[in-house]
Amino acid sequence: MLEIKPTCENCNKLLPNGSPEAMLCSFECTFCSNCVSELLYNVCPNCGGGFEKRPTRPTARLQKYPASTKDIYKPIDNKKFKLLLEKYRNISPAKR
Repeated sequence: MLEIKPTCENCNKLLPNGSPEAMLCSFECTFCSNCVSELLYNVCPNCGGGFEKRPTRPTARLQKYPASTKDIYKPIDNKKFKLLLEKYRNISPAKR
């Protein structure tokens, strides 16, 4: 089940359930749309995958299946990410 992490892993911006700014990769690494477009260029710094808009959990299901409250705040390492970005930036996520 989707974890629905509460914040951007890079800038720690709040991304509650239903946030139109929440983006995730196939491993559920979670970032805000600003970090994805302005800093990461659609390359996940953890796995190299691309991002999609995170779906919203229906409000009626939140009590039984609540969103996560565990923050994962680990700003990207610019040196390490630069190598990953150079490798994947011009390759579509489906072909990485």
